[in-house]
Amino acid sequence: MSAGAAAAVLDHPLWDDVDNSVGEALLPGQRSALRSVPASGKPDSKGPEDPLRLGRPMRLRLLAAVRALLADPSIAGQSDVARLAAVVLYAKSRAPKGQKNDNQTSIWVAELGRWLGVGESTVNRRVLAPLRKSDGVHTKEKRNAKGHPTGLDCLVMPLWKARKSGGAGHPLALTKAELATLLHLCEALFGHGWTPENKKPTPPGLLAGRRGKGAATDRLGLLLMVLNTRASGWLQLCGGSVKVKEGRGAATLARLLGCSPSGARKVLARLTEAGVVARQRKATSTRMRGRARVMLLPVARAYGRTLAPVEAVSGPGAVFSQRPDSAVGDHAPAGAAGALGTSGIGGAEHPGDPADQERPGSAELHADHASMATPVVPLQLDCGFSGEGRGAEGRRPERVCVREDQAADGEAAVAGTGSPVAGVGPLRGEKPNESSVDERVGQRAAVAGAGGRLKVVGGGKAQQQRRVGLPADLRLRVALGPVSWLWERLKNGWQQDQVEAAAKAELAQMVGLGVAPEGAPRLLADRLTDRLAETGGEALVTGPYGWLIGRGLPQRPACSHRKCDDGVRLDTGEDCENCGNVLHLRRARRARIGADIDRELPGLADAERRRVLEERLREQAALEAEDFVWRREQAREQQARREETRATAQERAEREAAAAAAADAVGQAQPCEDCGQERAAGLCEACGYRRQTETLLGEAGLLAAAWSADLTDPGNIAAVAAGARTAITDSVSAAWQEFLQITDVAALEANPGAAEGAYAYTAFQTAQQAVQEYQDTALAMLGRTEEAETEARQAYRTEQGRHWFQHNPGGADAVAAATRAADDARERVAECMLATRVEQLREQAARTGQAAAARWSNRLPELAARALDGDAAGAVIA
Repeated sequence: MSAGAAAAVLDHPLWDDVDNSVGEALLPGQRSALRSVPASGKPDSKGPEDPLRLGRPMRLRLLAAVRALLADPSIAGQSDVARLAAVVLYAKSRAPKGQKNDNQTSIWVAELGRWLGVGESTVNRRVLAPLRKSDGVHTKEKRNAKGHPTGLDCLVMPLWKARKSGGAGHPLALTKAELATLLHLCEALFGHGWTPENKKPTPPGLLAGRRGKGAATDRLGLLLMVLNTRASGWLQLCGGSVKVKEGRGAATLARLLGCSPSGARKVLARLTEAGVVARQRKATSTRMRGRARVMLLPVARAYGRTLAPVEAVSGPGAVFSQRPDSAVGDHAPAGAAGALGTSGIGGAEHPGDPADQERPGSAELHADHASMATPVVPLQLDCGFSGEGRGAEGRRPERVCVREDQAADGEAAVAGTGSPVAGVGPLRGEKPNESSVDERVGQRAAVAGAGGRLKVVGGGKAQQQRRVGLPADLRLRVALGPVSWLWERLKNGWQQDQVEAAAKAELAQMVGLGVAPEGAPRLLADRLTDRLAETGGEALVTGPYGWLIGRGLPQRPACSHRKCDDGVRLDTGEDCENCGNVLHLRRARRARIGADIDRELPGLADAERRRVLEERLREQAALEAEDFVWRREQAREQQARREETRATAQERAEREAAAAAAADAVGQAQPCEDCGQERAAGLCEACGYRRQTETLLGEAGLLAAAWSADLTDPGNIAAVAAGARTAITDSVSAAWQEFLQITDVAALEANPGAAEGAYAYTAFQTAQQAVQEYQDTALAMLGRTEEAETEARQAYRTEQGRHWFQHNPGGADAVAAATRAADDARERVAECMLATRVEQLREQAARTGQAAAARWSNRLPELAARALDGDAAGAVIA
């Protein structure tokens, strides 16, 4: 293996920024209830050393850590193989020692691929590259003294950030024992096994043999299911309503993996086929379908629980029906328990409790027969029970009408049959040449009828059965009508689904381009007809699927116009004008170049003239291509400049925000200007209320003097303002006494600061109410002045003289409108007079110095008389 493939290094600037300033900082005795489990690797172990025997506290701790890791923004949204790699690297990470935050681990790319069940190329392409890009994992090539690569140092950034910011309280901050427990659990579930020298070998995990497509999803799903499984072995299923087709087990697994319920159902089927999961329904008194349950067989075996029988799944295996308890005669249940015909864990014990057996969900309500589900008993051909040689498909015995069970599409039924006996052979009474049982012993198959159900033949890959006719959608039937013969030649249902999806996409694209929805299928059918004519007919199409996907269905614009398709406008059906312009320009260029040749090189032969013309046309095309490349580079440079400008603006905004935050922090640390209280942002709450109250007292004095004082007499103004201040002060004292009656006086005496704040707030509220009352009184009194009454009478007469009231000026409507106009005019005059007089009073106060702030020489004696707090007194003594 090359050094690049083994290391797959991507230098990251954050790698050098990792400091060692964060330690584990665990308190003595912290998480004393969690037990670390030594590695065992034996799935059948009954002792406490079994990695699957976690205990509830340890299981919940590991579950919280794995959930937090998968929910990290750098890990969430990644593929299942990348998320599983993050979990494995997290489990293999080293716990910090002391103050050193060393969470990295060293691993080879090939070894990581064995953990994930994929190859090295997949690890480099789908694991390391996406995780580096999302800042989920940092990697650094590790070399020895000779410069040879010895591994890849990997740092799981969510773990590093958790230890740096949250410390031991973060869900990802596992201890050394907890990380070892998680690693042993991963080894027991899907570890590939080790045989070190002079050490005890570690056996492979339960899914070690599961490799290739979907292996990482199965392993991650099994790990999450184990962490969500109680000691009883039953998976904790989700609540709420779920789709009947998928079931509650698939819905639970879909929520754990973050995928669709249909995808989770396939994962659950594969895990059931591997023998690590058993699906069952609770028995009911009517023997109908009960509540579904899912058992994790390794967890149940680790705790010594009774194992549940495995429910039937589509997959390779000997498919025989399990007889219900109510079967009579030769349908009675067998006395001996059969072993599980699955791989991965070994045989599961047959339950002795009849309540564990149920009527399968696919069986109909009719007389008791052999059930078509729960393949528990092994392959037997000589026990004498009627009908058992036919397997679990419920098909008829072979006879003259043997072809009644063939698929609807006309294919031979033997291609999909799951019985090792039945097949295309001699009829009853004829002598077979050889036993079909001998040919297919050990092969397992499950088949479904027509309609697009999944089928597995001979342990092969799951396929979807091909449909004979066109899709049921009328629009698709019209669009695909010209290629119906090609549709029938598609190999399987998957290809038909892909063609159907491509046709729907083309129809949606046509509608988006302005084509009427009812005319889009006809246009697509015309396109397919034209493409078939170009090819020469359906008979010349050797690959129907490739031709439909790559040539027949896609739009082929002949110019740069997005609605052009082979020179025809999709929205109008006419010739594309843009294509006509392109052709006109090309012909004009050819004519111009030909004229230049005739002028420069007269008398050339036709062949020579054609050669020179083609050369110059090629030169012109090369120049245009070069110009196009130049313009594209210019566009890229402009885009880069715009992005750089945006980045610069964003950095500047971030710096300004940081500076503002720093300035705000400095401001918050300033002491109070009035009382000297520390960290009061320049003004504490009580002093702020005092300042606002003082402002309100001055405003109340101005409002009172605006209507009741002689504005030319400063002494009268001062007397009125002093009276207003005294009245408000008395109101504050009364409000404070009421407050003391409804509150705990002892608590206020114990906390003088709170008492001062409460008093200041009470004074502020009382002053606010008083100012509003003084303003209302001033407006009412100024509204009675001669100026206001004059304006009101004028407004009354004006409104009453409107032309719509001229025939009945004394009517009720006219009087009401005139009264409202007079009131509005009186209010406007009062507001204007009040604003004018208050402004005049402020100017007078500014000239005489009455509204100026108190000097420090006047405030210092008052401040010096106050008692110092403890910190200030200590500073003065020092």
